[in-house]
Amino acid sequence: MLHHLLADAQRALVALASPAHGPADVDDVTYWRSFPAGDADSARHAWWARRSAAAFDRPAGVVRLWADTAPAAVRAATAADPDQLVSTQGHVLRVADLLATLTTEAAVHHLDLTVDLTVDLPDAPGPGPLARTVAVTTMDGLLSDDAVRPAGWTDEEYLLKATGRLPLTDADRTDLGEVAGWFPLLG
Repeated sequence: MLHHLLADAQRALVALASPAHGPADVDDVTYWRSFPAGDADSARHAWWARRSAAAFDRPAGVVRLWADTAPAAVRAATAADPDQLVSTQGHVLRVADLLATLTTEAAVHHLDLTVDLTVDLPDAPGPGPLARTVAVTTMDGLLSDDAVRPAGWTDEEYLLKATGRLPLTDADRTDLGEVAGWFPLLG
């Protein structure tokens, strides 16, 4: 998982150094429609991430590389004009939208890292409120204007179910109706 976050920090650095000519072809929500959950590209990417992570002798190696790269990505993002257009993964988007996609991904992967920890550490912290809000807003955008998440879901539960980390229950399927077929909203 940390290797995947490392790759995102590297992608951020490359994108922020890759000005693009407009117009933007995606925003922070429509960007995700290029990566449907469960498609062959997603499976190949997951395979690549696992194999790349396995190339490190010890977890400390990827941690060290991430610890060097992530702060550089944050500095580059802080210095960037939010309205500037950049390119990443075959798309052109505003810096603000790029950062929202990266925030959404980081929030979801933060949950990936902590969901198993809560068995032994029930107070393991989830994503911060701003990151959680960005990720929830993204899922709401993918869900559509005509559908809403079940009222009883917490933000974390919504994110886990919207990304397929938790399966929908029969009650969820009843509450969602035909919208249940759209889940997971992203992988």
